[in-house]
Amino acid sequence: MIAIGCDHHGVEYKSAIIDYLKGRGIEVFDCGSDGIDKSDYPIFIKRVAKMVQSGEAERGIVLCGTGIGASIAANKVHGIRCALCNDVYSAKYTRMHNDSNILSIGAEIVGMGTMLMIVEAWMDTQFEGGRHQRRIDMIHQIEQEEK
Repeated sequence: MIAIGCDHHGVEYKSAIIDYLKGRGIEVFDCGSDGIDKSDYPIFIKRVAKMVQSGEAERGIVLCGTGIGASIAANKVHGIRCALCNDVYSAKYTRMHNDSNILSIGAEIVGMGTMLMIVEAWMDTQFEGGRHQRRIDMIHQIEQEEK
């Protein structure tokens, strides 16, 4: 299952991502927001991150205007590796090398077509492991030290 959440900037994109993922037979849990009235992204992003942290969701996708705030909020949750990707190359490599478990996208930065290509690349790319696992372990160690 993929958990997805956004603020008011990302509602339209969130709906498109949900339709795209469901079209691929992927279960999606919508963590909100659902309206265009101004909303506070940390509320919705935390829901996504906690679902990924607990294992209830395999991965998550978060959106806000730039994607920056959403990625910062998600990365505050222990065990989350949220990557802000506003291009396909970054989306592919954050899965291959960083085993990112949450994708952040700037709804005011990229167009709808590009956004769907970013999601597709991120969903379809697998973690390479190997030397990259050693680096993930180092990141995990930093988390443990800072806990």
